[in-house]
Formats: sequence, C-alpha cells, structure tokens
Amino acid sequence: MTGAAIPYWRLSSFYLCYFSLLGALVPFWGLYLEDLGFSAGEIGSLVAILMATRIVAPNLWGWLADHSGQRLRIIRTGSLLTLVVFSGAFWAHGFWQLALLTFAFTFFWNAVLPQFEVLTLQFLGPHRARYSRIRLWGSIGFIVTVVGLGALFDWVSIRWLIPVLWGLMLLIWLTTLVVKQPVGEIRAAEKGDFIRVVKRPEVICFFLVSLIVQFGHGPYYTFYSIYMSDFGYDKIDIGLLWALGVLAEVVLFIIMHRLLAWTGLRLMVVFGLLVCALRWFLIGFFADQIAVVLFAQLLHAVTFGCLHAAGIALVQRFFPAGLQGQGQALYSSFGFGVGGALGAYSSGWIWGLAGGSATFIFAGAISLIGFVIAWLWLRTD
Repeated sequence: MTGAAIPYWRLSSFYLCYFSLLGALVPFWGLYLEDLGFSAGEIGSLVAILMATRIVAPNLWGWLADHSGQRLRIIRTGSLLTLVVFSGAFWAHGFWQLALLTFAFTFFWNAVLPQFEVLTLQFLGPHRARYSRIRLWGSIGFIVTVVGLGALFDWVSIRWLIPVLWGLMLLIWLTTLVVKQPVGEIRAAEKGDFIRVVKRPEVICFFLVSLIVQFGHGPYYTFYSIYMSDFGYDKIDIGLLWALGVLAEVVLFIIMHRLLAWTGLRLMVVFGLLVCALRWFLIGFFADQIAVVLFAQLLHAVTFGCLHAAGIALVQRFFPAGLQGQGQALYSSFGFGVGGALGAYSSGWIWGLAGGSATFIFAGAISLIGFVIAWLWLRTD
C-alpha cells in the first residue's frame, strides 16, 4: 500500500473524536460522581467497572474481528451501541444504576479502539512509522476538550458533562462511517499459533509489565482531579494540568520514530517505568508545589506516550499479522483492563484509609516493582 493510499484525515478524525471523549470522561467523571454524592470507595468502584470491561470485551471483539474479517463493521457497531446505551446516563443517578450503565456502554466502547488500531496499521502497511503522526490528533482532541471543559465547568454545573459525552460519542460513530475497509484484510492464524505466542516468556513478561503500568496509573485516572481540587486548584487549573501532560505527549509522538530507533523497545519500557515511579512520588509528596506539579505533568510524555507507543510496537513484534487483532485486545485487557481496574479499585480503598498523598505514593511503589521486573526479564528480540 503506498503512502498516497493512506486515508490520513479520515483515520485522524476518529482519533480526534475518540480521545476528545477521553478528555471529557477521564478528568471530569470523578468530579461528576463526587457531585452526585458518592464516597471515594464508590467512585473507585465505578471507575474500576469502566476499566474492568476491558478484560473481556476487547478479547471477544478481537477474536470475532480476526476470524470474520469484518473489523470495520465491528468498529461501527460498537460505536453505535455505545451511543445508544449511554443515553441512559441522562436518567441514571443511583450507584447501581450507574454501575450497570457503565458496564453496558463500556462493553461496546472498549471494543472499538484496539480494532481501529489494527485497521490503522493495515492502512499504513510498510509506513508504520507514520502511526504516531495520526495518533497525535487524538492527543490534540484531548487537550482541546479538557481545557475547554475545565473553563466551562467553572461557570456551569458539572452535570452538563453527560450531554457533552453523548455528543462526542455521536461524533465517534459518524467518523467510523467515512472510513473504508482496507484492501486485503488478513484472516486469523490457527488457534494453536496464538497460544504458542502467548506462552512465550517474553510475551508473558510484557503483559505483566503492561498490567503494572496501568495499575500505577489507577490513582491518576480516578482521583487526580479530585486530589488537585483538594489542594485548592480550580477546574480550569486542573484542565490545564491535564492538557499540559497531553501536550508533552503530542511532542513525543512527533519524534517517536526517531526516539525508538535510538533507544530500542526494551530500554524505552524499562526507563518509562522508572519515570512512572518518579512522577507518582512527586505528585504524592509535592502536590502543593506548582513547579513540581508542572514538571510531573510533563513526564506524561514518558509514562503514557513512550510506554503506549512501545506497547503497540511490541504487539506488532510478538504477534504475526493474522493474530494482531487478538494481540491488541489482549494488550488492552491486561493493561487498561486488569491493571486499570485493580488500580482504580485499590486507589479508592487506600484513599479512604490514608488519603490522597498515600494513594499516589503507593502507585510509585507499584511502578518500581514493574521497573525491576522489566529490567530482569523483559526481552524484545
């Protein structure tokens, strides 16, 4: 496939809208739940449900996409059902209502991104180094949304978050309609091939490290906005802090292909986990020091940008073409699913027992464990 055949703006528009939704959901969902009167433990549990559906849903949809060859149809269907199910959020306010709603809409929503990643890489073909140039539009969408909503919610009720999320879900579905099926959809390899890949020690270590990375991010995605609010930062300040982290990520994505060629995948993962530990310790100990907080947010370029780009590349390296849908799904399940859910749930528990600072210090300790595991056992040959 030639570079001219790559539908750059159609692919980029999906990432723009998808991560705009994340820019509305991740920083402000906890504040919305707090406004509804939920405790820290209940907020942690509800966010854990949002993460936990990534354990099963991506694998189910990934297997179906690899075996049917209908990846684009699955992406469109998942996007539409996400929109339809989330419509119930206009009326759901109780804990169990929101728990059921969160489970239902994220079951379909979590099917979409891993399969679109595979679709994008199929379009890119031998030009996969251009992936970061497409993916950076997701980061731009996140920045614009988080800054805009941070300013908006200083003037209007956080309850306006629900119609904003619904509108962004509508845009995601519309962007999937303008993308065409890539030529030569690759059918799956045999089941035994998949099992043989997954049982390799370096692949097991990779998934374990991915789990630990997202476990450490659990307090950040669940409580960072609430934590900074407790230190006196208003919503526009919090939105700008989130945006700063993602802006650093955008710069990272622009130079990622050169950085990967220089460091290699193993060094990038090992170094990224060490930076994770540093970042969470800084937030845990120095949240009242704005200069330290700003520096910690710049480290998002490494803790998310480097580690996610390395994770995508390692899936491509470990899994053959016909298994990449399931490989991406398993990466999403172990990292953002199991790791994210455990991180969100445990952070709610630790927050209730010991407070916000202890929650982020705990995340730093978990990241140090991941650093040791990656240093000793991660191999990328």
